[in-house]
Amino acid sequence: MTHYDAIVIGSGQAGTPLSKKLAAAGFKTALIEKRWLGGTCVNDGCSPSKTMIASAKAAWSAEHNKSLGVEPGAITIDFKTILGRKNKVVNTMRSNLEKGIGETKNLDLIEGTAIFTDKKEITVTLNDGGSAVLTADLFFLNTGETPAIPDIEGIKDIDYHTSTTILDIEEIPEHLLILGSGYIGLEFGQMFRRFGSNVTILEPSGRILKKEDEDIAEEITKILAEEGIQIETGSKAIAFAKQSGQITARIEKEGKTTSLNCSHVLVATGRKPQTDNLGLNVAGVEIDEKGYVKVNDKLETSAAGIFALGDMKGGPAFTHISYDDYRIVASNVIDKKAASITDRIVPYCMFIDPQLGRVGITEQEAKEQGIEIKVAAIKNDSVARAIETGDERGMMKAIVDAKSGKILGASVLAEQGGEIATLLQVAMMGGLTYEQIRDAAFAHPTYAESLNNLFMTLDE
Repeated sequence: MTHYDAIVIGSGQAGTPLSKKLAAAGFKTALIEKRWLGGTCVNDGCSPSKTMIASAKAAWSAEHNKSLGVEPGAITIDFKTILGRKNKVVNTMRSNLEKGIGETKNLDLIEGTAIFTDKKEITVTLNDGGSAVLTADLFFLNTGETPAIPDIEGIKDIDYHTSTTILDIEEIPEHLLILGSGYIGLEFGQMFRRFGSNVTILEPSGRILKKEDEDIAEEITKILAEEGIQIETGSKAIAFAKQSGQITARIEKEGKTTSLNCSHVLVATGRKPQTDNLGLNVAGVEIDEKGYVKVNDKLETSAAGIFALGDMKGGPAFTHISYDDYRIVASNVIDKKAASITDRIVPYCMFIDPQLGRVGITEQEAKEQGIEIKVAAIKNDSVARAIETGDERGMMKAIVDAKSGKILGASVLAEQGGEIATLLQVAMMGGLTYEQIRDAAFAHPTYAESLNNLFMTLDE
């Protein structure tokens, strides 16, 4: 049995920097990882998918450039090279993490699967054989989420893909059927469509992206439809079967059943926390009905000295939120401060093209909360930069407090939507009013300058 001051389970975007920070502060620390350093983001999330999406954007741009007077000639998709570049990016990032952990004094990396066997004790089944019993004064859990697979007849009989496995697919699907129209479904759907796949997306609800405002969702639907992506709302797969080298899906829509043949299926119906096999009940850590760890505003669990960070605690499942969880916990544990997740501004970006940058609350959320608001909105066909670059798709929208004039949220569906939304986030952090943005002198012609025009709509 080996005792540590601190044990971190999971090397995601919170666990890795936290383990290094604890070790540097003098805590004898162990980092437990059953697979690869970096968690989902580095290995089968943000980094690999956005690398491949960049290739898909290049393919679309080559065709789009014809409207700008540039004839690129025939376009060839070299999928092997695309995958090779993706793997190189992932391996480089993973290697950098391994180097950083290896060079950190006072930090042991233990490769294996951990389970609590007492209040402050874990048993690690080591990847290279055997096991180790470890104890610690403090535990930090960062085990993340994994794709959730719906219970559909025949789904176990087909070689379906998840957001993890589809990153290593060796061929471009002839016809990709996607279950779910969330960020994963839409990003992969557009990417493979641009690589040449036929793409069908099934969404059980009446529209895609229920958490976004309806006008934003409609605009995204129109953009994807223009690229030839078939989105079937009010539809769900009820059965699958293999047939003559193809996959046949039975689809239910408005009480009627139809069949669809496809070559590949991507399950993108949601994710679930990896908490089932941690022995959390032994440690006295409470979870909710969905399996997420319950935490307070300082990310402390129901068990003293045990913290939960990142996706496994529920709430916004974003890399940058996981990293911010690390900052909060490190500040409190090491520097003895009282940092909290209360009132944290949560930005995010969906990397379809054009990007959807989001921050704060939506119009529908403001109405649900009974907040008196003003709504500023413009289409990108009135944005000078969009017109000049030949990409007028999308729109910009901001939610403003009617009394104070402060910005409460924004949705920016544009070429650089994530960057523009970040500008508005900074304005929110600084307590600026929409009038200050409206009257600011931004460089011309930039996308940022369109914020003048956006907020001028509130004067009409």
